[in-house]
Amino acid sequence: MTTHVSPARSATSPVEHPRPRRERRLKSGTLGLIGLVVVLGAWQLCAWTGVVDDRFTSSPVGAVGGLVEMIRTGDLWLPLLSTVSSVVYGMIITIVVGIPLGLIIGRSRILFDLTEPVVSIMYAVPFVVFLPIVIFWFGIGAEARLVIVVWSAAFPLLINVIAGARNIDSNYLHVARVFCASRLLTLRAIAFPATLPFILAGVRQAVGRALVGAIVAELFMGNSGLGYVVQTETSNVEMDNAMAAIVVIAVLAVLLTRSVAWLERRLTFWSSSV
Repeated sequence: MTTHVSPARSATSPVEHPRPRRERRLKSGTLGLIGLVVVLGAWQLCAWTGVVDDRFTSSPVGAVGGLVEMIRTGDLWLPLLSTVSSVVYGMIITIVVGIPLGLIIGRSRILFDLTEPVVSIMYAVPFVVFLPIVIFWFGIGAEARLVIVVWSAAFPLLINVIAGARNIDSNYLHVARVFCASRLLTLRAIAFPATLPFILAGVRQAVGRALVGAIVAELFMGNSGLGYVVQTETSNVEMDNAMAAIVVIAVLAVLLTRSVAWLERRLTFWSSSV
């Protein structure tokens, strides 16, 4: 249960000035954009020269055309809303259950020893192998897809929260004991704020896994959503539309993870471990 997102900056690191940090991010973003353009250009060139058959692999131009057509006809919005709603509902359940549970397990040696093997195994085993069991228990409706989303997102968050709860500064806990704080008050007033960097790092991991779970569930048991669009359009050999849906999934993944990363920086600026 030691797998967690490591803090981005150590306590002994010097404080960075905003300008060099912005310049570094701008440089990193520019290099990333150049790399993306090179890959897309090579892909388009292969399609134009016949190295790959764009009837079966699509192309950047074809994918953009398919995306524009889906937006024009309105075929994009309902699948997008279905996927986003699955991720949002799944993350709400994951956060509401996972954070308190992780704090409790992390602050109890007995509970940690009892749950550590199970949590480690469930995190390591790909959730896809449990799809037949989930279908057998819950069917192929919205409830089953929600179970897959929560299943895929819960364990990264749980592991990070437990790791944070087990690494709280002992001075904080000593102060709580001096003032005779109850265990509930200690969890609420000390453990939760001290663990917040780990919690947000876990949320950042979990939201990506939640999107993966939603897409996989839609591929195998869905009748709506972006994953279902990819599956049906591929079956109909409409590769431009399928690739357009994949592009939307990629953009959604970037937006979700970057939003959580921004929130992480805003809420944990005070922490030397972030």
